[in-house]
Amino acid sequence: MSKRGYDFRDPIIQKVVEKFISRSDVGFNKYKVTLDEDSKSINEWLNNIQEELYVYCIKAKRHQS
Repeated sequence: MSKRGYDFRDPIIQKVVEKFISRSDVGFNKYKVTLDEDSKSINEWLNNIQEELYVYCIKAKRHQS
């Protein structure tokens, strides 16, 4: 793993990068592989995306009012 230090001129971009790093840590701790190392098929990846989006769409619709 490489570690790089960055000076961010934009605090919003810094927050986005921090979120990506945090989410990567959660995924790695849960599955013990990086996204790069994960050998799922494209169909498996698309199913994962579909399932996640479906859950969030239902949640959003419930709070629409």
